[in-house]
Amino acid sequence: MNWLASLPSPSAGSLELGPLKLNAYGLMIALGAIAGTWLMGKRLASHGTGTSDDASAIAMLAVPAGVIGARLYHVVTDWERFDGRLVDIVKIWKGGLGIWGGVLVGVLVGVWLAERRGIGVANALTAVAPALPLAQAIGRWGNWFNQELFGRATTLPWGLEIDERHLPDGFEIGTLFHPTFLYESLGNLVLCVALLRLDRRVALRPGRLFLCYTLGYSFVRFFVEGLRIDAAKDAGGLRLNQWTSLLVFVVSAAWLLVAWRRGALRVDPRSEGMVATTPIRATGSPDAPERPE
Repeated sequence: MNWLASLPSPSAGSLELGPLKLNAYGLMIALGAIAGTWLMGKRLASHGTGTSDDASAIAMLAVPAGVIGARLYHVVTDWERFDGRLVDIVKIWKGGLGIWGGVLVGVLVGVWLAERRGIGVANALTAVAPALPLAQAIGRWGNWFNQELFGRATTLPWGLEIDERHLPDGFEIGTLFHPTFLYESLGNLVLCVALLRLDRRVALRPGRLFLCYTLGYSFVRFFVEGLRIDAAKDAGGLRLNQWTSLLVFVVSAAWLLVAWRRGALRVDPRSEGMVATTPIRATGSPDAPERPE
């Protein structure tokens, strides 16, 4: 009955596939980006607002932009770790990506590209809403390989083992910790499924589903962040990322509430739902949009 006494951590932060040695942290981020791009492409096609090629073209720039934004967020909010060691700023493979910075920059670049390709900002936000938590759910496993960002000590049977090299000061060898990477990964998977089901059952106006994503993820992140014991700026008993999550949650909830009160949350049942931003030519025939060079 004690088959699950603890959750082990990997002995190394890399994966060896024959002659290839891959950094596991970067690999998890890459796999997450691939999965998210695939889901976004499927959703663009199913809604008739774009194609999988559109999603791939957007991801080519939006994903690197998101990684840069996530790194900048981490560097700015934890500058003490980089002061006098500027070369460490580029060592992304060692961990240190702030999700909120990645979402902000990646989404801004993504919607700009979507608008240029004739998809439309609102349609792109609706398509990417469930894709983001799917990507995050996979990417979070990079923290497991790096043995970082775990939570408080616990005696739960799924407590995470941490080797002596990564053990925080003041803890004895053999201490188990909350696997916050796992909590957030599972929370993101649940959020992804919930958004997909919501999109099928409720005719939300284009763009509103993205607010449901920010509402849901900020809720998950607030509580997961509260378990973590890594060094972080705090105020009023809350960590910086908890304050950020709280702000995003309030803004998202307020926006959705205002939209609901104004009758701008759901599509008019007499309409056809989300409509692609397909240009109408002078003759009035809805020919296929011309893609910009």
